[in-house]
Amino acid sequence: MEIVLRSITSKYLKICSLFDLDNIHETFKQFSLLKGPLEAKIFAVNESISSHQLSKLKNHFDKINICSLHIYSNNRDTVLSGKSLKIDSTFYREQEIKNKLLSLKSRNKDDILHEGTVRSGDRISSNGNLFIIGDVNPGAIVSAQKNIYVWGKLLGIAFAGKIGNKNASIASLYLNPLQLRIADVIAIGPKDKPKNCYPEIAVIDKQTIIIKPFIIETKN
Repeated sequence: MEIVLRSITSKYLKICSLFDLDNIHETFKQFSLLKGPLEAKIFAVNESISSHQLSKLKNHFDKINICSLHIYSNNRDTVLSGKSLKIDSTFYREQEIKNKLLSLKSRNKDDILHEGTVRSGDRISSNGNLFIIGDVNPGAIVSAQKNIYVWGKLLGIAFAGKIGNKNASIASLYLNPLQLRIADVIAIGPKDKPKNCYPEIAVIDKQTIIIKPFIIETKN
């Protein structure tokens, strides 16, 4: 069984395999960290899932911010079990389900786009680049293995180059963070508010984080 979770407010996509329906607590611990509302899709190929098993699964989904749940299966008993619990359930042939899942996996890239304010206490992490359209408030932490781009105010903590990439950078329209970190280099944010009216970028220069204007070069 494959479970696909997609955030409604961003293009974040998480796909995981669930092999044991009787031991799903660890899987849902991961899901509980995701920010909702979320769409959930279950892809069950050649699996007969009882209404009792689906009921346990649905109870776990009800504990996180799920706005819709759908089952795709080529097993008629699984589809009937879903319908008996009033879960949207659709019968597809095996290859049709595999094609839908393959299409979703091809879009599951490392980069993450988050649209909206990142509030105090929120944590967003990316295995690639992290793009944020909105403000990062004080008390929020954003991190990425590559670069961070904030199309708004960066007032919280930002950590780029998580796996030691010293060529990573942190850019923002308004750069006034509590703390910046790139690879193993850390800098405390300035006490004074930025006086500039242009985007800035933080990079490592001679083992020190420096901030300079963020200029996007265009080709004529």
